[in-house]
Amino acid sequence: MKFLVSHNSKRRILRKSVTSLLLINMLCMSISPIAMGGVALAAPAKKAAITSTTSTDALGLQVRSAILMEATTGQIIYSVNGDDPMPPASMTKMMTEYIVADQVKQGKLKWTDKVSTLENASKQIGSRVFLAQGDEHTVEQLYTAMAIASANDATVALAEKVAGTEQNFVKLMNDEAKRMGMKTAYFANSTGLNVGDMPENYRPSDPRETKMSAQDAATLAKYIVTDHPDFTKFTTIQSYKFRERDKTLLQNLDWMLEANKSNINFKQYAYPGLDGLKTGHTENAGNCFTGTAVRNGVRLISVVMGTDAKQQKSRFVETKKLLDYGFDNYELKQVVAPKTTVKGAEHVAIKKSKQSEVAVVTDQPVGFMVKKGANLSGIKPDVKWVDADKLVAPLKKGTVVGTVTYTYKSDNSATPTVKSVNLVTTEDAEKAGWFKLFLRAIGQFFADLFTAIKNLF
Repeated sequence: MKFLVSHNSKRRILRKSVTSLLLINMLCMSISPIAMGGVALAAPAKKAAITSTTSTDALGLQVRSAILMEATTGQIIYSVNGDDPMPPASMTKMMTEYIVADQVKQGKLKWTDKVSTLENASKQIGSRVFLAQGDEHTVEQLYTAMAIASANDATVALAEKVAGTEQNFVKLMNDEAKRMGMKTAYFANSTGLNVGDMPENYRPSDPRETKMSAQDAATLAKYIVTDHPDFTKFTTIQSYKFRERDKTLLQNLDWMLEANKSNINFKQYAYPGLDGLKTGHTENAGNCFTGTAVRNGVRLISVVMGTDAKQQKSRFVETKKLLDYGFDNYELKQVVAPKTTVKGAEHVAIKKSKQSEVAVVTDQPVGFMVKKGANLSGIKPDVKWVDADKLVAPLKKGTVVGTVTYTYKSDNSATPTVKSVNLVTTEDAEKAGWFKLFLRAIGQFFADLFTAIKNLF
């Protein structure tokens, strides 16, 4: 009997153990992917929709990506997926704008030059001014239509005027992107349209679509505001009559222009100091906007990509969050001014010069965007001189003889910001006569001899 009780107890314990193991196994299976052949098969992920953008950043931005940059230093103040390449839609046109404006600056093109519309331009879809083949308009008229109304046909007409064909122009765009240091940018056309929406006979053989990260877009904008500071001549135009016969005016798609504060439709979006730059929208890209505003002498560049595709206002709502954050919390502080002496690097020795040393100063200022009230006294200069063998008289005033580097790391940045400027001579270094060089050599000989003797004891 004792044996039976013990045996039954063991059976009950065994059944409980087996049951427990089965329950544990069922629970694990219910919360883990189904396993087949050693490969975990997760449920297929749903394609992310622009209309359901999620916010995981401190500002609560409803975007796929965003960047906030200070325009003179290029310093990144805030970033959300800033390096991820995405479809930029009509923000692509910023590169077309830059190249055309550069052609004018170089004298290769004039604003008054006439442009005859070719077939490719006349067959563009989407935003356009309905150019017919053979229509003639000035560079300035087409540029204005491109800048404020994002006209695809006007954009292509300008591209073909500059390079003969749109695809030749695209080569210029990609070359410029490399020169500017844009890391992810690739352009398939001058407009930002999907390749499949281009006129069939004018599509590129390469099927890749136009892509650009938010940081690349900000870099491009920085080049525009730096190299072509008159960009506001076009970007601040609120409305424009493209043809004399046109009954309606082209309206600027940038609702945040400061001038819109008196516009009943857009005054709620008008932003103090905002004077550009470029909107964008396609189904794939959602609503995008590269904005720029200046306050108290500080210009910020903001980029938002992939905001709600169904609401144009979304790109402006998110842009305001970015710009407010920058202007409310940061200031541009100068570490060193241009033409300033750096402590510890006031002079440089020049061989065979009348003067044994020449004074040097910085050729440009160095500044950082920092949290308001931040103390920069801890930032120290790191000086590197040019190879001494190259510093031989005669040397002209303004000769680069070294560099000075400053490094700043903010609390919310994983990587420090590094800025370097040149050290240049403040006067000519004239070559000394043979007699002076001879006396100097004798003096140096005895100085070296004295040092050698002293080191013996």
